[in-house]
Amino acid sequence: MHNNIPVVKLGLVATSRDCFPIALSAKRKAALIDAYTKAGGEIVDIPTIIENENDTMKALEEVKAAGCNALVIFLGNFGPEGPETMLADKFGGPCMFLAAAEETQEDLFDGRGDAYCGMLNASYSIALKNLKNCYIPEFPVGTADELAALIFEFIPIATVKIGLADLKVFSFG
Repeated sequence: MHNNIPVVKLGLVATSRDCFPIALSAKRKAALIDAYTKAGGEIVDIPTIIENENDTMKALEEVKAAGCNALVIFLGNFGPEGPETMLADKFGGPCMFLAAAEETQEDLFDGRGDAYCGMLNASYSIALKNLKNCYIPEFPVGTADELAALIFEFIPIATVKIGLADLKVFSFG
């Protein structure tokens, strides 16, 4: 019997607001990949971290070269909403948006200040561009372990979106 359920090949692209150290996004992306793979997931680490439109085009090339058909766009430290939503638009396949919980000197976990501002800007930009391929979970900001669990929840969503995108319906009569 032929299996017609698409296989999701997931890529992870991090973003970084250019007024923050890019190393922070790289560190947080590595922690997310580690948490996801330790939990049994497979994900392609896209090396380019997006700070501007040029980075977007480079990351898109890397995503295509890796054969990814779904993306997690990860705001490692807020993120530039224009370039990150440009990636989602040009990619066209299912995209999930997540953000790292901010770390502050006073509060490293409980009572932390989260990157809700970056997610708010991203969600607004997604709506302005009328992007239908983007998914933002109910609580999209968290620690690496929390976000890894959300990525697992995205796999069936991406599977359905990929399957429906290629669906052909024939009717007779």
